Amino acid sequence: CDQLLAAEQKTYHNTLLVLRGFCSLHAQEHQQALQDFQKVIEHDSPHPNSCVKALCGRGLIRVSGGSSYLAALDYVTACQLKLEETILTIKSYVPWNQRGLLLKVLQEEGQRMLQKKRYPGVQLSSFPENGIMLGRFLTLKWSFPSRDAPGVFQLACLLVELDTADETSRILCADALYQMGRAEEAHRLLSLALSRNPHRAPVLARLALLQLRKGFVQDGNQLLQRVIRTGDTSCLLPIMDIFKDEDRKLMQTHCYFQALAILKSHQEDVHIKEAIAYLSFAIIAAGGDAGDCLLSRARCYGRLGLMKTAIFDFNAILKEDPRNVQALSGRGFVFLALRQQKEAVQDLISALKVEAGAVIPAILSLKSEAQRLVTGWLLQHGRAVLTQLVATKDLSKEETLKDLLTIAKALIKICKAAQYHIFYTDVLIANGKYEEALTHLQGAFGHCPAEDFARARLAVLQLKRRNVAGAAHSFSVLAQRDERELEFLLNFIDTKQQQQLAQVAAQEGKVLMKGQQYEEALGYHSLAVVAGRASPRFLRRRATCLQLLGRYQGALGDMDRVVQGHGCHSLRTRVEDLCCRGHLLLALAREEAAVQQYMGALQLDHAVALGSITKSPGAEALTKAFHRIAEHHLEMQRYEEAWKVTDWGLQIHKSTELQRLKTRLKREASGCSIH
Repeated sequence: CDQLLAAEQKTYHNTLLVLRGFCSLHAQEHQQALQDFQKVIEHDSPHPNSCVKALCGRGLIRVSGGSSYLAALDYVTACQLKLEETILTIKSYVPWNQRGLLLKVLQEEGQRMLQKKRYPGVQLSSFPENGIMLGRFLTLKWSFPSRDAPGVFQLACLLVELDTADETSRILCADALYQMGRAEEAHRLLSLALSRNPHRAPVLARLALLQLRKGFVQDGNQLLQRVIRTGDTSCLLPIMDIFKDEDRKLMQTHCYFQALAILKSHQEDVHIKEAIAYLSFAIIAAGGDAGDCLLSRARCYGRLGLMKTAIFDFNAILKEDPRNVQALSGRGFVFLALRQQKEAVQDLISALKVEAGAVIPAILSLKSEAQRLVTGWLLQHGRAVLTQLVATKDLSKEETLKDLLTIAKALIKICKAAQYHIFYTDVLIANGKYEEALTHLQGAFGHCPAEDFARARLAVLQLKRRNVAGAAHSFSVLAQRDERELEFLLNFIDTKQQQQLAQVAAQEGKVLMKGQQYEEALGYHSLAVVAGRASPRFLRRRATCLQLLGRYQGALGDMDRVVQGHGCHSLRTRVEDLCCRGHLLLALAREEAAVQQYMGALQLDHAVALGSITKSPGAEALTKAFHRIAEHHLEMQRYEEAWKVTDWGLQIHKSTELQRLKTRLKREASGCSIH
């Protein structure tokens, strides 16, 4: 070829360039081969057969270089020039070990062209800038999508001729015919392919569409059922990029209504699975933008117990439409089934905020157990948020209060239990709607509520009207039943009113104690403690009341709180508090701890402590406790502790038993150093 090209007589120039190009190609000299092919393609008067060979050669080089799209354009152009010559060139010049890769690349690029997944046009820098050239013209003509289908059809015909047994090439040919508007020819080609392989899902799906397109709904539906039985529903994914918009809409509508018909008439798992398959077809046909189909499929997954899969579909809907009420409530119910409380509550509240009228009937349609769980979780969340708001006095968060009002309104519509009406009243009070709260409270519980929690809300509203005495009575009853609830309600009241309430409660408790009505007095003293922010004065009074009622453990708890805050109290007060704790510990038969309290009091102020001991429990009675504890220490050979207890006990009362014990200690501990 080199000698002939170098000869003076220039004959068969393009033919020789092509032959030399393929020689270089087989010798792996791709750059030299490409130069020869380019010269043929860019020739001012190109020879058709030589151009076809050159395009095939350049396409082969581009496949090797990874430029699959440009390679496909070369072969499409070659097919349009001379299909038979292109077939002959590939069979003659392309080695067997490269032919399989070439066919696969051309199939894939042909499919991409039909699916419009390639950008139009190519880089013009691939060609030299020397006039109007065949290569540039033939390549640029394929930048228009409307011309893709005829070119792909030519390419598919080439692939079929090269491998008559390859089904993918026949399907590509049918797809190109469909896009060219030659649906009947596409149908015949697909029917032929189906006769060879009756279970080929991609062929069945394409035939189903063509039947639906012709109005043969029953035939189309039977073909879709055959696709479902193959289990390969994903075969529609690449097909939908080929179908025209109106045909995709037709497929979507048919599959959606077919699924609804199945769900309406059958409830068994096998039919639900079939409906899911139809809905999947509809979703694929819609390109993923099918909220109704996704919603129906998510519900089907939920009925089958595939909760996480259902959540995936709900998420897809909410990604496009975050305010979709049905998706929000549906996902909330799935989280409910999974016992994921936080997520369920969040979704249901979001749905209620958008359209409570649609969510409430959905909740009411649940089984009673699920309803109780939903309402319980919503109430728990609402109470937690409201408690935090009123505790921090941060009632300026209008949006949060609005959300709480939405939750409360929904709860009283779903369930008529007292706790939900009480929560609704609390939210109204927090919003400053006192008259509306009073009206609702009286409507739900009557003008004189018998329920303690309802009466306590009435007390809050009475305080808003400056009726402190009336409120104190209702609060005192609640104080004995649920102190935490009382603390919550008092947060609705300002600090000055709380102080007034504490004073009134303490005074009323004092009067009742004088009349020996200790149970009633206890409620008022408890109210004084809560309203008075655990003031030591009110704690001491309640401890006294509890002691008189024989509830020593409760009284001791109050005195513990008093002693913990002893830093700012007088010495006398601290001594008396320690003696009081000691007396309560004696009543609880905790003598060792009681002795420690009395010893501490004696160390602080001997005279005040003795005066308190004389009043109660009495010096003689207390020294007996000291004697028992000292004897116990002696038995355990804790001589220093025994000596200390004995010494302090003798300072309280010169008991004969303690004096004898002291003598015994001196004798038995003669080998010890006792101070």
